[in-house]
Amino acid sequence: MAHAPTSSNPLPLASGGSLRGTVRVPGDKSISHRALLFGAIAEGETVIEGLLPAEDPLSTAACLRAMGVEVSEIAAGKPVRVQGVGLDGFLEPNAVLDCGNSGTTMRLMLGLLAGKAGRHFVLTGDQSLRGRPMRRVAGPLAQMGAQIQGRQGGNYAPLAVAGQRLVGATVHTPVASAQVKSALLLAALTADGPTTVIEPAQSRDHSERMLRAFGADLSVGGPGGTEVVVRPGAQLRGQSVVVPGDISSAAFWLVAGAITPGADLTVENVGLNPSRTGILEVLEQMGARIEILASRDVAGEPVGDLRVTHGPLKAFEIGGDLIPRLVDEIPVLAVAACCAEGVSRIRDAEELRVKETDRLAVMARQLGAMGAAIEEFEGGMTITGGKALQGAVLDSETDHRVAMSLAVAATVATGDSQLHRPEAAAVSYPGFWDDLARLRA
Repeated sequence: MAHAPTSSNPLPLASGGSLRGTVRVPGDKSISHRALLFGAIAEGETVIEGLLPAEDPLSTAACLRAMGVEVSEIAAGKPVRVQGVGLDGFLEPNAVLDCGNSGTTMRLMLGLLAGKAGRHFVLTGDQSLRGRPMRRVAGPLAQMGAQIQGRQGGNYAPLAVAGQRLVGATVHTPVASAQVKSALLLAALTADGPTTVIEPAQSRDHSERMLRAFGADLSVGGPGGTEVVVRPGAQLRGQSVVVPGDISSAAFWLVAGAITPGADLTVENVGLNPSRTGILEVLEQMGARIEILASRDVAGEPVGDLRVTHGPLKAFEIGGDLIPRLVDEIPVLAVAACCAEGVSRIRDAEELRVKETDRLAVMARQLGAMGAAIEEFEGGMTITGGKALQGAVLDSETDHRVAMSLAVAATVATGDSQLHRPEAAAVSYPGFWDDLARLRA
């Protein structure tokens, strides 16, 4: 298998040519994390097919193994087996739990471990993760009695969790974040009474769907599905989980197909959960030619194949409740905006400033190097389209979604580009560079 060169050797990205064929993107990262975690706290065996074999889910698996959970080897094409230890079966680890670069691992673990009374856990991660805010999870968990301490008042890892008996509570989350919500739902499973989690807007609902499939006593209500109630006491049972392709990874091909002359791509087996399909709504708003083929339902999650062909695009405006449903797709939507007619506006996207990098600043900087007309402001950016991108020396700045977004931009640029630190793509899509080479051949 071809590997992207390391950062010392930039990856050459040729412009021109087209994209044709079919591609299967890796398993959904959000669903992969949850299948491992929920399998670990269930009774019996959970078998996961299509789990994303990338760095972030590997971090989750490593943390679970450190607490006595048997997780089989994770490799492409192999089912993963998790031997559940039940809701209270985690052993106290004899070393610090390393979450790597994975914010999902750290935030969901905080919820899972907060209620493990009498046990002590310490979580850390790489340099990027140690700089990402955790009080947004630790604060709401404290309302249930959690004791989480860390740097700067518990906002930054390393974080120490002193397991407690948690109390059921009604918790209003400060932001619409699936990670914050999921941490609270996991904590609620062992609390001493019902817990209600109320979000300002609905975020991704993979946890709700999958916890229910595992047997949790959980109901969703409120305006737009923003209130989730968990009643403790139900036993979780191991399940067979088939992980659909990640729409956040499919987004790179959808935009590439829409902006590349002569392109005709089909992305197979993509998860089409309504809390994640904001990208399709925006591309539709832009006039992109996308068809959904072979819609089906797999383990509570809607799935389909997506065909995209090249055509003219018009500018878009996004903000408000739509942002949580496409937050990871904004870097590649910025590339689409460069190729659209008119001025596109992204608002209410402050969340992007605390991802693996400050994605608003990084995309403005890197697309700016290609001659894009971008103005950045606190919560977003305006992009004036219709100005041809120029080949340039680019840098992923260690962010996987930035690396792949810039690859899409380089395809339609005038003149070739070079990309420093392309290996960042492996965080969510280890085979991206191979797939790009094959679809361009």
